[in-house]
Parts: sequence; C-alpha cells; structure tokens
Amino acid sequence: MSALTRRAFTASAPLALAAFAHPGLAQPRPSRPLVIAHRGASGERPEHTLAAYQRAIDQGADYIEPDLVMTADGVLVARHENEISGTTDVAERPDFASRRTERLIDGVKTAGWFTEDFTLAELKTLRARERLPALRPASAAFDGRDPIPTFQEVADLAKAQSRRTGRTIGIYPEMKHPTYFEARGLAMSASLAAALRDNDLDRRDAPVFVQCFEPKPLRAFRQISAAPTVMLAGAGTLSDALLAELAEFADGLGPELKMVLNLDQPGLPPTGLIARAQGAGFKVHPWTVRLENAFLPVPLRRGEDPAAHGDAETLFRAVFAAGADGVFTDFPEMAVQVREAMFAG
Repeated sequence: MSALTRRAFTASAPLALAAFAHPGLAQPRPSRPLVIAHRGASGERPEHTLAAYQRAIDQGADYIEPDLVMTADGVLVARHENEISGTTDVAERPDFASRRTERLIDGVKTAGWFTEDFTLAELKTLRARERLPALRPASAAFDGRDPIPTFQEVADLAKAQSRRTGRTIGIYPEMKHPTYFEARGLAMSASLAAALRDNDLDRRDAPVFVQCFEPKPLRAFRQISAAPTVMLAGAGTLSDALLAELAEFADGLGPELKMVLNLDQPGLPPTGLIARAQGAGFKVHPWTVRLENAFLPVPLRRGEDPAAHGDAETLFRAVFAAGADGVFTDFPEMAVQVREAMFAG
C-alpha cells in the first residue's frame, strides 16, 4: 500500500460516498485475529512471488495478499504497482528498453515500465527482485529466482496448500488503480469477479476479502460479486457518519496503523477507531506491521541501523489488544507467535 494508492481514497471519498447504496453484511468476529501476509512473507522473500506466499503459509498466515494489476491482454497479475522497475529486472532487459515511458496515475506522474504495456507472455520472461534491498538484503539474495505470478496461480497455491495443511488459506486481493485501468479499457472489477467465480470464491462466506482504496470501484465490484469487501484508508479522520456510509458497501475497514493506535504516546493506546468501526458492523484489519526500525515508532526502534529489527512484538500486542480483527504484516511468523501467546485457550 503506497502513498500513490492512498491518495485515491482521500481524493474521491467525499464526492463518491453519497452514491453508495449497496448494504454490507456484517460477519461474526473470529475468536482470534487473522494474520494477513502482506504481499506474502515480504520481509523475507521478494514480494508478490509464489515463494513469498508459500513462506507465509508455512509460517501460519491465515490469508495471503496479492495486489493486482493488469497486463495488456487483460490478465490479473500480482504486483504492488503497475510500474515494475523496482520489483523486476525489466530495466536490465535491452529488448524492453523502448517500453520505458511516463504515465499519470491517480494524479501522480510516474516514469518507468508498466504492466499494461506487456502481454502476460512477455511479463513471464521477467524475474522478481526485492523492492527494498538496503533494508532487506537477505530477501534480495533471492532476486532473479521467481516470475510474476498471475492471480490464478495465487488462487491455485492457496487451494493446494489448504489441502496440504488441513486449514483454510484465504486470499486477500487488492484492486490497484482500478479507475486508471478501466480508462485504458482493462476491466479490473469484472475480471476479478469472474476469477472469483471460477475459483468458487464468489460467496459471502468465501475465504476472501477484496480490498481497494477507491470507493467507486469497490461499490461497482459489490454490484457484480458477493465476495466480502474491505475499504482501505490511509489518512484523515473517519467520522461515525462516514463509517455508516462506508458500511453500505464494505464489510471491512483497512486503516493505516496510525489511525488505530497513538504511535507517539507511551503504551501505544488505541485511538478508538477500531471500536467505532466494529460498532458500525466492520471487521477491522490495520496495516502494516514491519520489523525494521525504519518502519517502527521511535520508542520501539533498537539501535541506529534502519534495517535492524526493533521491538515489533510490542506493536503486534498493541494492535491485538486494541481489538483488531486481523493485521497486515510483512512478517507473519512473529504475528502468529504473538497471537498464539495472547489468545492461547
């Protein structure tokens, strides 16, 4: 989840919410919060690879999260952004040098290589790499091993590993820049709805959550799919009135950590958003807990090295103690360990 995608929510929500009228259905809270593997175990393997998803499953994650973008031939693939120079070796491919261009995406001018300019066959010749090599050199050691997976390959992995482990592995896809893709003739919402139907996930009780920062596309998706939906939020204040409007088309809320915890106060006390959102019928899944000092509140950092791991355990405990229904994390192993310690029995 990036600043680029967060802007879509904050810019479009005030204008779009009044038009939403598809009622959401509240679901029972789990006995234990969910551990959602953010782009897989992306703190240990290059993000959005089958290896990262597999590692997350092996570590006990309940859901794996593929961010979805589209290819020129209309295939859903797992990348954090449609600009892929930071997560693949495309910039080193002389045969694709002419594809470098500049695009305006959600109001942000971005230069690089974009998935919508490649067919799936072309993308499959690329190899994934660590997006944050300075912070995650151990993950960068796996650069060049894995191709870009399709959504179908992620779904197939979840099904196969559910059979292997005897527990249900859910999928938590995010529609990235759906308005942008729709304007280019690539129907992301319809493509995802069809993929969910093909995988028996187009049900209210399916092990899937469809998330998005853009309210209007999420509303449109709810009109064509029964799958549970989650509204992402990364800035601003969510009033009770706004929560009530969001609940008309979303089953869950995915707020940034700073929206649910006072990260600058001792003990990381809750802001009250989780309780208010749950009172409005939402499941609440905050994002994203990472172990590196660079991402932790100052009191939880250990040493001066931004790449060193700080006291993320305290952050996990604070999120769970605040009553979150789940949490996104790049490091599902620690999340599972903390959850089991807190909710044993």
